Amino acid sequence: MMELVHVHPNVHLGPGGQFGEYVILGVPPRGRLPGELATHIGEGAVIRSHTVIYAGNVIGKHLQTGHGVLIRELNHIGDDVSVGSHTVIEHHVRLGHGVRIHTNAFIPEFSVLEDGAWIGPHVVFTNARYPQRPDTQAHLQGPQVLQGARIGANATLLPGVVIGRQALIGAGAVVVHNVPDRAIVVGNPARIIGTVAD
Repeated sequence: MMELVHVHPNVHLGPGGQFGEYVILGVPPRGRLPGELATHIGEGAVIRSHTVIYAGNVIGKHLQTGHGVLIRELNHIGDDVSVGSHTVIEHHVRLGHGVRIHTNAFIPEFSVLEDGAWIGPHVVFTNARYPQRPDTQAHLQGPQVLQGARIGANATLLPGVVIGRQALIGAGAVVVHNVPDRAIVVGNPARIIGTVAD
């Protein structure tokens, strides 16, 4: 099977990995040479077909990807992370240990997901408060999802919002403000309707 996996230079794979067909590892980002950025993927990875992982990532043990996942460059990804099919993770993202991201999610630059964060299918994070302004790139700010928070299917998080620890975001919610620890929010715009303790 490995003849159907393209591994660029300076990719370091831990033992026990399983790789599907047409996986590409260590793609150099624009402006970088092949092998210029080291890529580290820990032991026991399960990387399914048509996944593309760019160079410069530091990925812990037991990564699992679905089919057709894209992980851009220069991310830090913890142990036991699962990324669902057709999800896109842009560059300069931090994922803690045990993060679960379901199918067709979009995680843009400078987003942070702490340990145990759970992201449902079709969730969209945003990071450009004023798209297409001349200084947009200088002011990108991804959402932060703190430890153990859960984001329901089809929710949208606006740039820079902070989702508190153990908070629960209802399906389809549009989160425009920070969410306190253990709060439950729903709707558009999202509003607090209770706490996880309820």
